[in-house]
Amino acid sequence: MNKTGPIVIIEDDIDDQDILAEIFGELNYKNKLIFFSDSVKALEYLTDTEIEPFLVLSDINMPKLNGMELREKVHNNEDLRLKSIPYLFFSTSAEQKHVIDAYSRSIQGFFVKPHSYDKLKSTMVKIVEYWQECESPNYIKNAQQ
Repeated sequence: MNKTGPIVIIEDDIDDQDILAEIFGELNYKNKLIFFSDSVKALEYLTDTEIEPFLVLSDINMPKLNGMELREKVHNNEDLRLKSIPYLFFSTSAEQKHVIDAYSRSIQGFFVKPHSYDKLKSTMVKIVEYWQECESPNYIKNAQQ
């Protein structure tokens, strides 16, 4: 996990992108934000870039390739899996089927988008700070060499 890497946000709702950009601007984290409205383009970025993201925050309901299908492709890509990139879902609702499907695909978190700006901001702080404290196998291995 690259704690200084970008935060990739896969969200097709431009208003939600704007709100998240505003929140992250207020929180002043050093991580660059990279937004994708199209999950196919997000997958291309994740598989083709040398840059290792810090986090992936993905909506579930998207055109072309939904969040579950995208997660499946990321999880089944050995190079991406070895990077230990935390992959979290953000959705407008938590249908039991979606939650079960998400965790069966080794998702690291499933969050319902809060309706309140302050609650969303608080949730982002908890997520980012949790993953900043968390260790991943490849970085522990590298630190011990």
